[in-house]
Amino acid sequence: MTDRLRELVTGKCAALDIPLAGFAPASRWDESLFEPRVPETFRPRSIFPETQTVIVIGLPVSLPVLESAPSIWYLEHYRTINSLLDQAAYRIAALLTAEGSPSVPLPRDGYGSVSILKDCPVAFFSHRHAAFFAGLGNFGNNNMLLTPAYGPRVRFTSILTAADIVPDPVIEMPLCTRCGRCADACPVHALDGGEYPASLTDKKACATRSEALAKRFIAPCGLCIRVCPVGEDRRRFGRDDPAIYDEGNPSSAPLRRAWEHVRSYGGR
Repeated sequence: MTDRLRELVTGKCAALDIPLAGFAPASRWDESLFEPRVPETFRPRSIFPETQTVIVIGLPVSLPVLESAPSIWYLEHYRTINSLLDQAAYRIAALLTAEGSPSVPLPRDGYGSVSILKDCPVAFFSHRHAAFFAGLGNFGNNNMLLTPAYGPRVRFTSILTAADIVPDPVIEMPLCTRCGRCADACPVHALDGGEYPASLTDKKACATRSEALAKRFIAPCGLCIRVCPVGEDRRRFGRDDPAIYDEGNPSSAPLRRAWEHVRSYGGR
């Protein structure tokens, strides 16, 4: 295994202002670290047989922007993050390939539109599972990958590389508090409040809502990740108490006026 390439990648991430980067050996997908196991056809070596290491990078979603969701502000923020992730993954893969280790970037989503998810609610590769194997976090009841720094408010993408790079350990301590706020916040009741992976009980309902919001130019939804209490970003923005999102909470009146203003413009 090589530390030099790891340092090269982490240095590139720092130069691109990417705060989260993790490394996982492709063999972890074949182990029993996560149940149920990722099906073999969705594992890294089924997509790029030369894969020795999966590099996962993540960019945070700004909590104050997310609080306005669903809104045009969050939509444009989401698009910006996606574009930056795709560009960064391309650059990292190109850097490693030039160093003699063939590498390929993966798209941050892997599906054409949210309407496709109604009938086929999966992509050809799961960045959430890759982030788990790369030691960036673990799963919460909201069906998302929770991180210590940003909770579930992170977008990920991955690079598959033939380089054998020193890996990161998996985070074993559960980050989810099992508070149930994500299930309560879901407007289409797609979450049952149970533990992942059984917690997302109605993927079609989730995708159908997202499709409807997209037609109004205010997708994605984001309500379940907004209320999650996990993440240092809550303290950084002075949002320690998720009760600020409760209807009728007088302490959140100034925030609520701001959210309603933003939601009133730019969409249908």
